[in-house]
Amino acid sequence: MDLAKYRALFLEEATEHLAEMSRALLVLEKTPDDGAAIDEVFRMAHSIKGMAASLEMDAITELSHALEDVMDTFRTAGSVDGVEGVPLLFLALDALERMVGTVRETSGMPDPDPELVAKLTAALWDDDAPRAEGEPPKKA
Repeated sequence: MDLAKYRALFLEEATEHLAEMSRALLVLEKTPDDGAAIDEVFRMAHSIKGMAASLEMDAITELSHALEDVMDTFRTAGSVDGVEGVPLLFLALDALERMVGTVRETSGMPDPDPELVAKLTAALWDDDAPRAEGEPPKKA
């Protein structure tokens, strides 16, 4: 299997997906309940996750999976939290762009970003939801 060929294809497609994600996030910045933009970010994160996983780019896979999960929660809610959610999504976009840039520039694997993955994962949970003692927070 010619990994260089697949890496080049990944770079081309990931770059396009990130540009589409960026455009959708700009829409969400102004209109946090734009369902088409929420779906677009979800689909782009899902596509990047799948491509990265097939090439064993674990850091990109982990981050895009966390972003996909957050977008799924926003899809269910019908809106992105404009105050905290949109800036977090832009952080994820920036990190994915840096990671893809690392692959492009060095052909190596990017470093993981466990802090950002933790922030995205924390966005999935509603700490204000009522729960029994010792019960973990519920999905938002």
